[in-house]
Amino acid sequence: MSMQSEMQSTPEIRYPEVAVNTYKPKNPVSVPVVENRLATLDVSPNIIRHITLDMSGTELEGNIRSGQSIGCVPEGFTERDGKPAKVRLYSVCSPTRGEDGDGRLVSTTVKRVIEEDPETQNLFLGLCSNYLSNLRPGDMVKVTGPSGKRFVLPENVDDFNYVFFATGTGIAPYRGMISDLLENGFSNQVALIFGCPYRTDLLYYTFFREMSVKHENFHYLTSISRESVRPDGTKPYVQYQLIDAREVLQPIVKQKNTLIYVCGLKGMELGLFRILAQEGYEDYLRIDDEIKDKSPDLWDREDLKKRIRPSERMLLEVY
Repeated sequence: MSMQSEMQSTPEIRYPEVAVNTYKPKNPVSVPVVENRLATLDVSPNIIRHITLDMSGTELEGNIRSGQSIGCVPEGFTERDGKPAKVRLYSVCSPTRGEDGDGRLVSTTVKRVIEEDPETQNLFLGLCSNYLSNLRPGDMVKVTGPSGKRFVLPENVDDFNYVFFATGTGIAPYRGMISDLLENGFSNQVALIFGCPYRTDLLYYTFFREMSVKHENFHYLTSISRESVRPDGTKPYVQYQLIDAREVLQPIVKQKNTLIYVCGLKGMELGLFRILAQEGYEDYLRIDDEIKDKSPDLWDREDLKKRIRPSERMLLEVY
C-alpha cells in the first residue's frame, strides 16, 4: 500500500476556495434537464433517480466541486402551511469536471419519498423529490448554489488516504470524489463502504465495481442490512466493516494521514463512533473527559449530542 508512515503526524488539511451561493433562493437560475434515469434496479422497492442538469451559460458552469450541493426550487408547489415551497439541497454526484468533462453537465441523486403518515395512515409524497423525479429531458428547473465549503476533498489531496462511509443516497458525493481521485493518477489508498437495505439498492454498483478492478488502491465494500446477519446476530451495518473487513481497512484507518468522510442518514453516527472507539481509532473523535472511562457500548444519544464530536480528520454530512 502506498501510504505515509504511521509514525508521521497528520498533515495540515488545506481546503480549497470554492464558489458558494452564487445563486441564492431569491435569485435562482433556470437550467434544463438532460437526463433522468433510474439509478436502482427495476425490482428495487425504492425509487432513486440519477438526474443531470445542463449548467451551460450560467455561473455554475465549471464552478461546482464534487462534495458540494445544489438547491432545487419546486416551482409552483406550496408547503403544508400554504407558503411557496422552499429550496431543497441535493448532493452533486458528478465529478468536478462534470459529466461532460467541461463542467457543464452536473448530476444529482434523488430518492422519491413515499411514506405513510403514522397518524392518518395516508401516503405522504416528498414534495421536491417527486417534483424532480417527474422531470423529463428538456424540462426547466430552478437551481441555487453551490452550497458547502468543507465536505470536499482537501486542496493538498495527495497528502491523504480516504475512507468514505455512505448509506442510501449519501453515496452521491463519493461518485464524484472518487472520480476526481482515481482518474487523476491518485496513488494513495481509497476505501468506500456503502450500506443499503437490499442489493437491488446498490447505487452506481457497476461504476464502483469497475473502479475497484481498474485501480488496486480502491477498495469497494458493501453492507446489505436486510439480507443477512453477522455471526453475533447483528445486522451488517457499515460501521461493522471496520471489524469484518479489518484486513483491508485497518492498514488504512490507522495511518495518521487518513481522513474519514461520512454521508447519509443521521442515525449512522453513533454506531460508527462506537466502533471507531472500540477498535482504537479515537484520533477521529473528540471525546469529553466526563465519558473517557465510559464504555463505547454504553454511549447514548445524549452523549452523541453533547460529549462526542468528530475530530478534524472526520467530515460529516448527515441528515
